[in-house]
Amino acid sequence: MKTTKSRCWCLRYLNWLLDADRRLFLYLFISILFSTGCSKNNEEITPGYEDGKSTAIYDLAGDTNASMSDGVDGKEKRPFYIFLYRFSDKRQIWIRNAADSARYLKTGEWDLAFTGPYNSEVYVNNANDESNPGYGGPATNTAIVRYDQLYSSVTEAPADDIFNQSEISKIGWSSGPNSSGWFNYSLNTHLVVPIKNRIYVIRLADGKYAKLELINVYKGNPPTVSDLNWPAPYYTFRYFVQQDGSKNLNTQ
Repeated sequence: MKTTKSRCWCLRYLNWLLDADRRLFLYLFISILFSTGCSKNNEEITPGYEDGKSTAIYDLAGDTNASMSDGVDGKEKRPFYIFLYRFSDKRQIWIRNAADSARYLKTGEWDLAFTGPYNSEVYVNNANDESNPGYGGPATNTAIVRYDQLYSSVTEAPADDIFNQSEISKIGWSSGPNSSGWFNYSLNTHLVVPIKNRIYVIRLADGKYAKLELINVYKGNPPTVSDLNWPAPYYTFRYFVQQDGSKNLNTQ
């Protein structure tokens, strides 16, 4: 009798263990399922700039040691050093003195020049514009056309006549509705607010065509900034250069 009861008890205990294992398995399965689903949702809502064709640059540091005013910890009140950027190999070239200027500015070794306060005024290398860092150099055929639409929807460069008629020389502060600047600037808060869906199509010195989106100047690419001391300049931007020489800028 005792043996029978003991066997029954053992069987009930084994069934309980099996049920516990099933419960544990079910719990783990549901946890994995939900965590996978949440990860997918996070990926969908987090801004991503890679599309398989474009080059995305995150937090490229500008002259972070310069300041517009005195008394800023770790910074020096002085003009911001210019830096140049080359599309082909993502090279950043600093212009800190006369020797650097003589070595690089009047050359075809760069595509963009980040100048001015917080390196926020961007030039495309151009030999014909007296205000351009590349004035007098070899880049005689460059031009910029502005589009106000999604980056992905800019799929073709315009006709060369449109490039030739463009008067855009500098991409910087947007001073009004007809300005071609890439950001708005508040004189009250002294904060930069990038203009969304502002795209620049560029005819490069070698005759190729590219599109460029300047996304942010603040570190980490925050959607909004309310802190005047948020680390800057740290540039997030993306671009696509059509290597076959055609006007096809489709990156979808």
